[in-house]
Amino acid sequence: MTNVLQQTNQVQENSSQPDDTTTNASSASSGGDNHFSILLVEDSRPQALKLKMILENNDCQVYWADTGQGGLAQVEKQLFNLIILDIELPDITGFEVCRRLKANPEWVDIPVIMLTTHDRADEVANGLDAGAIDYIPKDFFAEAVLLETVKRMQQEC
Repeated sequence: MTNVLQQTNQVQENSSQPDDTTTNASSASSGGDNHFSILLVEDSRPQALKLKMILENNDCQVYWADTGQGGLAQVEKQLFNLIILDIELPDITGFEVCRRLKANPEWVDIPVIMLTTHDRADEVANGLDAGAIDYIPKDFFAEAVLLETVKRMQQEC
C-alpha cells in the first residue's frame, strides 16, 4: 500500500513543502468513497506522517494541514468524517479552530478529536468546551487510543 501525503494548499509562506508524491486534498472527494475521511491538522510533519500511515493502514483516507487556517480552508472545500486537531499550531490555536468549526452550521456536526501534548485539566476542559468530542494527550498510549476511537466511529458510519 502506497502512503502518499495529501496536503492542503500551503497557507503559511515559510512552511516546509512536502515531497513530490503529495496530492492536494481538494482534488479528492469523499463522496462515493468507501474510506473514512480524516483531516489531520498537525504542524509536525514527522507526527503527521506517522499518524497518516497508521490511519491509512486502517482504511482511512487522511488529508493533512499544517496550520489552523489551512485546516479551515480544507473544510471549506470538502467535508470530512473526522478532524484530528493539535492545539499548538503556528497561526491560531486548535481551540480557536474548533470554535470556528462549531460556529459554522455546515461544519458543526463534524466530530473533532484533539490530540495534543497539553494534558492539564483546564486544557482538556477548554477543548471539550470548544466542541471536541474527545481529547487525547500525546503519550505512550495516544496512537492506540486514537485508533480505537476511529475504528468505533468507522463502524457507526
